[in-house]
Amino acid sequence: QVRLVESGGGLVQAGGSLRLSCAASGIIFRFASMGWYRQAPGKQREMVATMTTGGSTNYADSVKGRFTISRDNAENMVYLQMNNLRPEDTAVYYCNAGTPIGGSYWGQGTQVTVSS
Repeated sequence: QVRLVESGGGLVQAGGSLRLSCAASGIIFRFASMGWYRQAPGKQREMVATMTTGGSTNYADSVKGRFTISRDNAENMVYLQMNNLRPEDTAVYYCNAGTPIGGSYWGQGTQVTVSS
């Protein structure tokens, strides 16, 4: 059974930082592409950052230079370091795992709220 558990969300002032963590189980982590997505109220879920098994990264334009995705294959963890947070970053952040055979799995999400 695949399980993704996010943590690290919270309330922070604009300009502050948060580090999100996602613990994965039930998949061969080193073969999974990992990503962070977010969904703000009334909006569609959008990609924030992704990382392939080879370490290639992709970021949404709105977070480039502020957010950094990383992974620890030994610990089955993926992280999202978020710096210089803005009120428009407020959303529920979801961890996603994509497997080589086409599986796509989601965590339950963690709330990030940035006050102005």
